[in-house]
Amino acid sequence: MAISELNDEQKQKLIDSLSAVINPQRQLLLQNILAQRTRHLSVVLEDIYQAQNASAVIRSAECMGVQEIHIIENTNPYQINPAVVQGASKWMDIHRYKEEGANNTEICLSRLRERGHTLVAMTLRDESSSLDELNLEKPTALCFGSEEPGLSELVHEMADEYVQIPMLGFTQSLNLSVSAGITLHQLGARLRASTIEWQLAEEEKIDLYIDWLSKSTPTGKVLLEKIIKAVAED
Repeated sequence: MAISELNDEQKQKLIDSLSAVINPQRQLLLQNILAQRTRHLSVVLEDIYQAQNASAVIRSAECMGVQEIHIIENTNPYQINPAVVQGASKWMDIHRYKEEGANNTEICLSRLRERGHTLVAMTLRDESSSLDELNLEKPTALCFGSEEPGLSELVHEMADEYVQIPMLGFTQSLNLSVSAGITLHQLGARLRASTIEWQLAEEEKIDLYIDWLSKSTPTGKVLLEKIIKAVAED
């Protein structure tokens, strides 16, 4: 049984049981981070072939409070560099699109559009608007491609907006992870200064809190499974 399938009383029993083995300082840290978490911004990575770059983006996104990463694997498999990602991925929801013989780009972007996301291609094309002009009223999926080929033509066709980071030097390109970091920092600051409801819903916070509590102790996963089973049978 998944955490989301439990009722409020059962979830509270889970929290009480897990909290008994985790110190109050850790619990407060988890709650403070949850208060800054968002799904209003999410990141889409299309066919990133360097594990170091993909891992650095995930790490930056987690640091900026982003909860969701969408990984498209049409030609390049998604790989994590543990030394770079520094454990960030375990605190996030990572969705992988790697169905053999399918156009995973179309599947991913179509699902995000159905959920009401604005699809933004981070691209250097001439018709791109500046990052600070992007409207953030709707949930926004930021699409990044590999540094050399960039995003596919399909992403450009499906995107609602083309956006780029203004650059002032001779070199008109940024490393993928740097680009993602700047983008998420700037847009995240704008969100938090706005009246947009960017925070997670209370039910999402509770479910994530239980998950994070279980990940905060080496035996948490086993303990969580035992408690869920006991609670479900109660």
